[in-house]
Formats: sequence, structure tokens, C-alpha cells
Amino acid sequence: MENRVSTKILVIDDDLAITELLSMLLKTHGFDVITTNSGVDGVKLVESKNPSVVILDLMMPDLDGWQVSKAVRSFSNVPILILSAINDPSMVASVLDAGADDFLVKPVPSSVLVAHIRKIVRRNTGTLKNPTIKKNEELISHPLPS
Repeated sequence: MENRVSTKILVIDDDLAITELLSMLLKTHGFDVITTNSGVDGVKLVESKNPSVVILDLMMPDLDGWQVSKAVRSFSNVPILILSAINDPSMVASVLDAGADDFLVKPVPSSVLVAHIRKIVRRNTGTLKNPTIKKNEELISHPLPS
């Protein structure tokens, strides 16, 4: 069983109600949660707290999600999950290009959010469920459809 307690999540959203709700929700799933309502503070917390995952809103007054993603990418490869009310494919593409790893549209069911967090953590740790399969062999055995 995975040790979720060691998974530290930083939530960056200017809406205090959202950060409180996400903190409560994620803690019930065993995650260690840090929150901030400022993009500037969020970038500093990524540096000082070294989270496993960053959950980031796009529309914030000081630094927006694009700026935070670019700033974090200048010094860290921490997975960034965008959680935004914006549901515009061009906006999604632009923030993924800015360095985000995943994108979910608010409101999102808590089970879906938690599943995305677990997926991102699994991919970032690079652990395979079956250690006898090498990464390249796994890729070859599952070719993309043409």
C-alpha cells in the first residue's frame, strides 16, 4: 500500500474558501497539505517546502497560473496540476506549454482529483508496479494506435 502521508501537496489559489475546502478534503485522504492564497508566496513555498505536487489556480491577482508555472519550472520539476474554472482548450494548451503537467476543470469530483494526484505522484516517483518490466519494454509492448 502506498504511503500517502508522505505526499506533500501545495495548494495555490486566491480563493480562501477553495484552499480551505481542498485542505480539508485532501487531509481526509491522508495527504500533507500546505495552502497559500498568493502566487508569489506559492513560488516561495515550492522552493522552501519541496512539495510532491502543486495544485494551482490560473486566475489570481498577483501572479497568475501561467506566471507561477514558469517561475516554478525555472528551478523545479515538481508536478503541477492546474485546477481552474476556465474550460477553454486554447487556455489549457497554453498553461500545459508553460510547464503544467495536468489540468482539471472546477468543479471536479473529489475522487477524480485524488486519482489525478495519485497518478501524478506515481509518474513522478518513477516506480513501476511490476519491477521486472523495464520502462522501454513496457513502451514497446503498448504501441500507440496509428
